[in-house]
Amino acid sequence: MSTANTVSSVPMGHKLAFGLGMLANQMFPAALGIFMVVLVQDLGFPGWMWGILFFVPRIYDSLTDPIMGFISDNTRSVWGRRRQYVFIGSIIMGISFIIMWQLYRENSLTYNFVYFLLWSLSFYTGLTIFSVPYVAMGYEMSTDFHERTDIMAIAQWIGQWAWVLAPWLWVIMYDPDWFPNADTATRTLAIWVGIIFMLMAIVPAVFIKQKSTKEDTALTPLTMSTIGSGIVEIIKNFKEAFGFAPFRKLCIATFLIFNAFNTIASFSFFIIVYYLFNGDAAKAGVWPTLFGCVGALVTTFIVIPIVARLSKKTGKKKAFIISQSISIIGYILLWFLFVPGKPYMFLFALPFFSFGIGSLFTMMMSMTADVCDLDELHSEKRREGVFGAIYWWMVKFGFAIAGLLSGAIMSLIGFVPGSETQTEGSIIGLRLFYSGVPILGTLIAMYVMRDYDLSEERSNEIRARLDERKAKLGANQG
Repeated sequence: MSTANTVSSVPMGHKLAFGLGMLANQMFPAALGIFMVVLVQDLGFPGWMWGILFFVPRIYDSLTDPIMGFISDNTRSVWGRRRQYVFIGSIIMGISFIIMWQLYRENSLTYNFVYFLLWSLSFYTGLTIFSVPYVAMGYEMSTDFHERTDIMAIAQWIGQWAWVLAPWLWVIMYDPDWFPNADTATRTLAIWVGIIFMLMAIVPAVFIKQKSTKEDTALTPLTMSTIGSGIVEIIKNFKEAFGFAPFRKLCIATFLIFNAFNTIASFSFFIIVYYLFNGDAAKAGVWPTLFGCVGALVTTFIVIPIVARLSKKTGKKKAFIISQSISIIGYILLWFLFVPGKPYMFLFALPFFSFGIGSLFTMMMSMTADVCDLDELHSEKRREGVFGAIYWWMVKFGFAIAGLLSGAIMSLIGFVPGSETQTEGSIIGLRLFYSGVPILGTLIAMYVMRDYDLSEERSNEIRARLDERKAKLGANQG
């Protein structure tokens, strides 16, 4: 039996409320990535400490996501299945983020390391409690094939502003006119980020209403008495969800594109500094920041609106293929438009380059919502939480793998971070991998998606059968 609270046409106010949640969902990780520099650069954390702080919370996160997905899908409550978790998770996430960054160089290195690790686990607990039900909430906001794309497009449009704003935190942190040092800046900025975006994360819980599930006997809440069978059910759900070919294709394609992008994402900074400005970071100025900021603006104002419209005209799969093909052109152009002495040239490649990641989550989240209908047809359950948890587990797993690959590539080509100069061979290698890795990942992803068959016609058929079954069930109960 479906417990989803869905309508075909969603009020704009609800879409905007969901979008503000996406801004928070993206701003916290974006700010975290910027602030992490302080641990090594200003607080003296050695590489092995940074590595532990990078991987341990993400491993923990990958374990808690499927559990939270199951809990959210099976919650009996007068508030529905999601809202209370979004609210509670927002508060834990915001407060933990603030406390996590209250680090002082006067404390011992061991103290700061243990302190940050423990509070980062608390932060990731809050992030899981918030993000898994929040994403599932978006999947079930509408039953309409195209309305789902509109919901995700608006959410991604708003969420992209995190990537416009976050790069400027780095500029503020290291500007002596603002703060005496970066760790002081981080302690202060974390408070502002934590409070502002905690309040934004709460917005979906307050304004997006859901039906009560308190009396829904089809749900099996996870309790101390059912924890054993619950864990078995979580594993079963994971296998069943990944067993759906359309969903498996979405996960694999996302893993390939997102993993390839993040493997080389940090290389843009090194290419700009060492290739365009011959290793002079001062002369590079704000150009590394502009690369990320302008790319995010292009995604916000060009990519997402085009992709949303393209999806309605050609279908979701074709829109995905076209968007990723355009991104390949962008990666090729960056090989030619990174020109020493003319940094402005790379800006002409960004409108093409931005179609890769810029379109990815808009399309994939919309298609995941369609997969949830297919799952309900077979299982008679609404498991948006499980599907969302598995999908984002793949994203996080890919991000962790990307970190390892980035280091391996830099070692392979002989690139030495922190050195005043680099060999010509290492710079050429850096540029080759920068264009080659995402092109290869994108081509394989497009091949994986070539026979994705959950079209608009098939999705509408599935929806009609679900509505018919629901009507019959209601008549029988009546």
